[in-house]
Amino acid sequence: MSQPKYTLISNPWFVPPENYGDAYRLPPSQAKFPNQHFSELQVEFDEQTRACWCFMKPNGRPSYTPGLLRDLDTLQQAIKKASTEAHMNGEQPVQYFVLGSRIPGIFNLGGDLTLLARHIRAQDRHGLMSYARACIDVLHSNAVGLDVPLMTVALVQGDALGGGFESALACDFIVAERQSKFGFPEILFNLFPGMGAYSLLSRRLDAARAERMILSGKVYDAEELYEMGLINTLAEPGQGEAVLREYLANRGRRFTSQCAVYEARRKVQPLPFEELRDIVEIWVDTALRLQDIDLRKMERLVAAQDRRRSAGGSLRPVTES
Repeated sequence: MSQPKYTLISNPWFVPPENYGDAYRLPPSQAKFPNQHFSELQVEFDEQTRACWCFMKPNGRPSYTPGLLRDLDTLQQAIKKASTEAHMNGEQPVQYFVLGSRIPGIFNLGGDLTLLARHIRAQDRHGLMSYARACIDVLHSNAVGLDVPLMTVALVQGDALGGGFESALACDFIVAERQSKFGFPEILFNLFPGMGAYSLLSRRLDAARAERMILSGKVYDAEELYEMGLINTLAEPGQGEAVLREYLANRGRRFTSQCAVYEARRKVQPLPFEELRDIVEIWVDTALRLQDIDLRKMERLVAAQDRRRSAGGSLRPVTES
């Protein structure tokens, strides 16, 4: 398949805050697929399975940094454009978009808490809103299969907390290694996961269980989520990528029917972008009401996770003190 040129599709209501400048965007001349240069992603394309493998490697703390959000948006738009042109030209489109991580033991720890704390202390509503909207723009694209016939897959080989858990839930299919941990620590500092957790969990489970998971701050093992039906396939530690590659190689003709099932699910349980946007408004209002004691808890969580990451330990949320 040839590598089409394209320009980024701008989001009419997303305006990066002034202190970010163009943090979420790349010049159109750099936007190519699949050999785009990314600063915080490692991208591989498997011709045999038509799978785009996207491994997160954010600069600094393994969270959704502005640079990572920019790279993910750029890649999603490139895949969408390439798939659309392939269909028009009678060529094979991308069939799978796989989201993984190249940080050992970590999928993603969620929001950039240091950045968020800075915006909250400054009462910078514009900065919070722009960051949150960039997050849900990327999440919603995965939740709707990039609006093209493909399957989104999360490969979780470590801890997925907060927005990391949300981004996995947004995918059609989740493969997780048994040692992986999942949870929403936001309640520990008087906030809630506002970039899709309630919407996604209430559709996969129900509202009562969604609220229980969000309000408890509990860390779940991969086996627990597998029993709930949130995870599709379990793999032994270190074997997640091999298990997924074998799974995709064996799909063959079944891709069409499986993709159609997920498309049917999106019809039965649609996730309107406006719903995510409205919840983000609630999240921003809540964040701006946080007190200094809450922000100190947020910063202690960051420090504790950084220490455990440096020591190679499991990244469980700290308890309130």
